[in-house]
Amino acid sequence: MKAVIFPGQGSQYKGMGKELFDIFKSETAAASSILGYDLKELCLEDPDRVLGFTQFTQPALYVVNAFRYYKAQNGCRPEYLLGHSLGEYNALLAAGAFSFEDGLRMVQKRGALMATASGGGMAAVLGLSEDQIKEKLESGGFNSIDIANYNSPSQIVISGKKTDIEKILKDFEKQNVTAIPLAVSAAFHSRYMQPAANEFKDFLEKISFSNLEIPVIANITGKPYLDSKIKDYLSRQISSSVLWTNSIRFLMGKGVKEYEELGSGILTKMINEIKEKSTPLNFPEEQIHTVSGIVVKKQLDEIQNGLLATKLGSASFRSDYKVQYSYYSGSMYKSIASKELVVKMAKAKLLSFLGTGGMSSQEIGQSLEYIQTHLTNNETFGANLLHQIGNLESEMKIVNQFLEYKVNIIEASAFMQMTKALVYYRVVGLEKLDNGIIRASNRIIAKVSRPESAEIFMRPAPEKIINQLVDEGLISKIQAELSGKFAMADDICVEADSGGHTDGGVALVLFSAIKELNEQMQKEFNYQKIIRVGLAGGIGTPQAAACAFIMGANFIVTGSINQPTVESGMSDNVKELLQNINVQDTTYAPAGDMFEFGAKVQVLKKGVLFPARANKLYELYKQYDSLNEIPSKVLERLEKNYFKKGIEEIWIETKQYLKANGNEGEIFKAEQNQKYKMGLVFRWYFGYSTQKAFKGNLDFKVDFQVHTGPSLGAFNQWVKGTKYEKWQNRHVDEIAIKLMKDTAILLEKRLKEILI
Repeated sequence: MKAVIFPGQGSQYKGMGKELFDIFKSETAAASSILGYDLKELCLEDPDRVLGFTQFTQPALYVVNAFRYYKAQNGCRPEYLLGHSLGEYNALLAAGAFSFEDGLRMVQKRGALMATASGGGMAAVLGLSEDQIKEKLESGGFNSIDIANYNSPSQIVISGKKTDIEKILKDFEKQNVTAIPLAVSAAFHSRYMQPAANEFKDFLEKISFSNLEIPVIANITGKPYLDSKIKDYLSRQISSSVLWTNSIRFLMGKGVKEYEELGSGILTKMINEIKEKSTPLNFPEEQIHTVSGIVVKKQLDEIQNGLLATKLGSASFRSDYKVQYSYYSGSMYKSIASKELVVKMAKAKLLSFLGTGGMSSQEIGQSLEYIQTHLTNNETFGANLLHQIGNLESEMKIVNQFLEYKVNIIEASAFMQMTKALVYYRVVGLEKLDNGIIRASNRIIAKVSRPESAEIFMRPAPEKIINQLVDEGLISKIQAELSGKFAMADDICVEADSGGHTDGGVALVLFSAIKELNEQMQKEFNYQKIIRVGLAGGIGTPQAAACAFIMGANFIVTGSINQPTVESGMSDNVKELLQNINVQDTTYAPAGDMFEFGAKVQVLKKGVLFPARANKLYELYKQYDSLNEIPSKVLERLEKNYFKKGIEEIWIETKQYLKANGNEGEIFKAEQNQKYKMGLVFRWYFGYSTQKAFKGNLDFKVDFQVHTGPSLGAFNQWVKGTKYEKWQNRHVDEIAIKLMKDTAILLEKRLKEILI
């Protein structure tokens, strides 16, 4: 077992980080921007000779420690992390508690507060045990002096008022006790830092913390951090003793054999002494239950309602996508997930995807320009890539458009096999940094409803497609080599029974199977970064969301509940229909884009005839081989009631549409294959019914095709009697936050019932 150790103040030196700043250029620039001065110049040249001042030392050391850790990563996660005083912030950063930027802001504030303290002093006492020092402090009347650091069995640091430290140093000298004064201006880690600790505690309220992905040993307890206590521990650390000896003894008791200190050897010497002179600490295992990232103790008062919602799911998901919740709103066809919806979510630090399915290239471009114009603070958003069956050229055009607009996150939907466009998008964004780390700048979240579909995204890009891209000069040979080290997807979204395209999968069964498959793929390929698995389908209430997280979902995805919102691109009249449905008011119908394959979508059935008519068309398609074989009376009924126009007119419109989109080959194919032509004519009805729904003309209400699942009915029941009962009060970001917060409250309530 291994622990990675981060040194604290005192390990800084001029020239530190020399080999790192050019590797982590963007991070260095971000740090300098936050701090307001040139960090690289400070560390390498220190022209104003301020590197030794606390307010400069702490931020500089935090950044260099972080870079050392980033460079040292080799895919092997340590079992434990810990840091000495300031170094604890790097341990928490490495464990995923907060972002690099938020950590730097905290350290900058901490350093500034500690620098303002004055009139204190510290000294390292060598050769005396803890009991001996406490006895000397008490017998000598030095009750105003605290023990600041328990560094090793033979080195303990004391802290107090400067005059008292000077006095006890003289007393120790008379007793032949070795005590070395430290070059500090304040009594760090003592009661005299309490005002700074109080102010720092208020500052921490502005920071969002995530669950720890690796245990971090806390300075103030010598035991692992509790997720619910991160703010409390960090504020108390300023005025509390650093229990370094007990921290190492705890790890000894856990069987840790390897200790890797980054950037210094000071702590390693202490650790060697502790291992030589001390016995392991063995604590009885606390009764802890881990439920998808939630640490639940019998002392449930340690769970804080206000924070739990931001800690559900995966911390790395929140960190990678720079969002406050492990949640995203999925794309919906033809800009139901509109540009306005995307902007609204992004400004609330929530992830969402533009629904590009069914949109023209011009419409996609206009939407992306709108989004990027309205998002000016590096907010996160993505766009959907819907598999274009039989039209892979169109798929590649959309990918090129995404790359042109620098869309670096896509949601890949309806893919049953890997395609050239998907591989190109993923691999063209691969690069190897000078430190050896491979980075994928283009991320893919794959929506899947079958294990075999999930597996193609969990594997590296197919070699055949890679070779084709190299031959065409679309990717470099280096990128081709790197592609074998990365899965095609960063995240897998398991889509159970839902609105729109669905295989009607049962969440409990489907999610478990794909989660197990992911673990197998991880063992097979040993990826540096684990693929996260989230859940979509049927999530419209806190109860459903809680079930997802308890099953182990790293994130959740909503769809249907976002359609009747202010920001949705659906017509107001359809929103009116949707706000009133219940769980039984949806059904299955053929999918227009995969009509011939018999694929299904889940749609609204209350108040409309579309499902019945769509299913009738599919029955006719299966029964007959051409339009000419269909009885004339049936065709007349279709033209009068379904199409509102003649078959020939529909075929003319269809040909015009195919020509306009560069698909003349489809026309030729249809003229040679009458069944194929019948399929294209029937497909026209699906486009027609979708168009009527988007326009919201109630004269055509019976033909409205509205993709939605029963989760919306459950959502409607949940918000009944509240302001969210009416769609005009439903804002996509507000219902996301409400769902996550109420899920946290529900989980706490249920866990109390179980554990108490």
